[in-house]
Amino acid sequence: MPKPCRGRNIVPPIARKGVESSQRLGRHRWTVERTVAWLAGCRRLHRRYERKAEHFLAFAGIAATLICYCRLST
Repeated sequence: MPKPCRGRNIVPPIARKGVESSQRLGRHRWTVERTVAWLAGCRRLHRRYERKAEHFLAFAGIAATLICYCRLST
């Protein structure tokens, strides 16, 4: 997994000496898990009904937009 990440200039935050503590790294993980849980709450994304990946990605984009809109409006 590290090689594909490096190819895209993505640096994974791994806890080691000189890097943030493991408690602070948990915040990043919690943010990702929370976002995935929000997306999983959308029925259309819970099971993949679409045959084409483009359609699934379009619905994922729509779901993300609606989630952001609802979170910003409250």
